[in-house]
Amino acid sequence: MDFTDVSLTALRVFRAVAEQGTFTAAAASLGYTQSAVSRQIAAIERAAGAELLERRREGVRLTAAGRLVMRRATVVLDEIDATARELSGLPGQAATVRLGWLPSSGAALVPRALAALRHTDPGIQVVGREGGTPALVRALRAGSLDLALLASAPPFRPPDTESPPLALQTLTERALCLAVPATHPLARGDFVDVADLRGQRWIAGSASGEDRLMGVWPGLDERPEIAHTARDWLAKLQLVAAGCGLTTVPASLAPAAPQGVRILPVRGGPQEQRRLLLAHPPQTPTEPLTRVAAALRAAALSSGTPEDS
Repeated sequence: MDFTDVSLTALRVFRAVAEQGTFTAAAASLGYTQSAVSRQIAAIERAAGAELLERRREGVRLTAAGRLVMRRATVVLDEIDATARELSGLPGQAATVRLGWLPSSGAALVPRALAALRHTDPGIQVVGREGGTPALVRALRAGSLDLALLASAPPFRPPDTESPPLALQTLTERALCLAVPATHPLARGDFVDVADLRGQRWIAGSASGEDRLMGVWPGLDERPEIAHTARDWLAKLQLVAAGCGLTTVPASLAPAAPQGVRILPVRGGPQEQRRLLLAHPPQTPTEPLTRVAAALRAAALSSGTPEDS
């Protein structure tokens, strides 16, 4: 099989695996079985005459040949998708921005920004997708996202080590907070002392499933008791409201907290700072991308004062 015979389906599957980082996640995002994904990857590697993906225990990584194929495949697939939009009368690529965001950002900040854009820039179409920081960084590098909101924790290293680096701006830097059931003894005050977190039950888990302890207060000097695991922030908050345990939350989620939940600062130890980053590829951004970025910055400002990194 010559590489010129590779199908668009195989290219889309290859791009999904590279972006998602695992065959399982790619299959779920495409609605395919894992065996179907494996067959498509085997076919495209046979056509390339080279291994395109390095298989690791934690997932896959592009080889040098894989990076070459990814660059070319992204161009081909983007052109095909742009043609389909034009043929169906939808806005063209110049007025479309592909935005990725974290689950916590999707609860408040992103809806505010998109609502503002509908009034200020109705000609811009934002195509959105949710994901964890590692998956969003891979999508930026693969060219399938134009802009993304990323999370960063101390010591605030760059989100990846590739060169040239992604263009980054800090939208917010705030202390991590604690979501507490309103009926819990810790909810009686205006803050929670870190010493009182020993022996508590926790609701943990991340959107990607990669961080099983997300939601537990960092640095506890004991093995935490995980009462429940959940990937969705709003599900975690509903479990807190039901009195099932505590969970950590970014301050930006406070407006989305349901009735029966108090969002409180934690004192008595080092502050656990978290940054929300706005990232895009190192190339000069387009005007639509600049307008979407401005709306996200304005939405972040409306919920607090951002600090420069």
